Amino acid sequence: MRGTPSDAAVSREPARPGAGGTGGSRRGTRWPLGWLVVVLPALAELIVGGYRIGGPSLWRDEAATISGSQRPVSAIAAMVQHEDAVHGPYYLLMHLVIAAGGISATTLRLPSLIAMCLAVGLTAALGRRLAQASGMAVPQAAGLLAGLALTAVPLTTRYAQEARPYALTTLFAVLATYLLVRAVASPHWPWWVLYAAALVLTGLFSLASMLLVGAHLVSLLVARRTSSADDAQTARPPWRRVLGSWLAACAAAAVLLTPIAVLSAGQSAQLNWVRTPDLSTIATLLRDFAGSAVLIPVVAVLAELGCVEGRGLRRGGLTLTVIVLPWLVLPPALLLAVSLVHPLFVERYVLFCLPALALLTSAGLIWIARMTRRALAGRGLPGRRADLLAAAAPAVLVVVIAAALIGPQRAIRLDSARADNLRAVAALIARHELPGDAILYLPRDTELVSVAYPAPFRRLRDIGLGRTAVASGTLRGTQAGPSAVAARLRQVRRVWTVQWAVPLSRATEAPASQTRLLAPMPMIGRWRIQSVILRLYLVGSHRG
Repeated sequence: MRGTPSDAAVSREPARPGAGGTGGSRRGTRWPLGWLVVVLPALAELIVGGYRIGGPSLWRDEAATISGSQRPVSAIAAMVQHEDAVHGPYYLLMHLVIAAGGISATTLRLPSLIAMCLAVGLTAALGRRLAQASGMAVPQAAGLLAGLALTAVPLTTRYAQEARPYALTTLFAVLATYLLVRAVASPHWPWWVLYAAALVLTGLFSLASMLLVGAHLVSLLVARRTSSADDAQTARPPWRRVLGSWLAACAAAAVLLTPIAVLSAGQSAQLNWVRTPDLSTIATLLRDFAGSAVLIPVVAVLAELGCVEGRGLRRGGLTLTVIVLPWLVLPPALLLAVSLVHPLFVERYVLFCLPALALLTSAGLIWIARMTRRALAGRGLPGRRADLLAAAAPAVLVVVIAAALIGPQRAIRLDSARADNLRAVAALIARHELPGDAILYLPRDTELVSVAYPAPFRRLRDIGLGRTAVASGTLRGTQAGPSAVAARLRQVRRVWTVQWAVPLSRATEAPASQTRLLAPMPMIGRWRIQSVILRLYLVGSHRG
């Protein structure tokens, strides 16, 4: 086989400012099985991400997915009018998944695994294409290494094994970037339509990912500015058309995303738990993107070397560095800066930037191999022997990095890697509950604890419920008033309470009006399971 059609198209097209430069793709070595560059990383992610996918307990965010998705479509539409509009499209998707496969950790997480496998394969395809545009000697190797690098990061595994929309966001962000590169290289308008569609899909699953549009703009402007002076007379009209087409695609995407953006803006109070970022926030981001704290300097150096591999930021249009560096840096930097005034930064909101780091680190490995090959050639070593030794240098580094990631990969599959262990909470309730027991969620937010593993909770009377989730158009239902709760308490013998060990905000603290009702009652049991505190009270009127 001769590689994918899109990559073949690059080698056939004349050098143009939008196509990424001069004849780098012609110097690239063609592999007879070029499709393996895409397939092998995707299969690796299927194995790595799929291993023990149902092992870790579901946690509160995944419980929110269940709560939002298992109701009728009309009820989902009613709910997003009040809360979680930003996740409405994802809940609609998961509604279909639950209808087809039921509710289990594996079923719920399967869409994320599939999305991450596709994201890894597409990252490899993008890496190959950008390596060709950058004049790298072995673009196939650059693409393959980029896909495998993304697979190796524990953060990739974490979100491949989570029933939330962030793996899908990552997939569509990579797709949008690939389509941008393809659209600039081609005069055909369908590529811009596909690019606009990819932007819409990216924004549907995470509005924060629309920061990618800013990164793409920077890439286009840098590519235009760094186009060869020799091409200046021919470059200006194409770049004007490119920027015009890009603006039209972004405008179309913005129009389609406006309803969700407007609804989400009116629900911004849902982010009242987000804290102002500090240095520890940045340190955590660096650690998680690198895969481990000890790998931060290694990955940083590789990324820096990747920036200068090929043509880097020099003349030549959309090279790997021109596309990838703004993608990696701009969205997190902007979100962190805004969060200093209005806290919005959450690490998973910038997960879609992780493939950019994988692409840069792969280019850094290619730089090491190229410089080693040059040094060996200078000493007169035969070509084949020099090639093997040049490949050995980055290979050793890859083995060291892989060894350093074994522990973090194992840890990401533990229940402790999530904030909650809701499976253990349900198991404890099942062991200790008695017929006639009641339960009181303090506050209503903690009702999510009962959604992931509902069997033991169904036997408990919810005395704090005002209106159900579906009836109220909310994720968790509404809280009954103190007088109603007091009246219901008199009808039970024992009552369980559920609280967060560390409330994220005042909205997630136990209401004082209801905790006062429990003050006179003897507590006959208390358990803490990670983030959840369970208490069991004997109601005063039935003591003895």
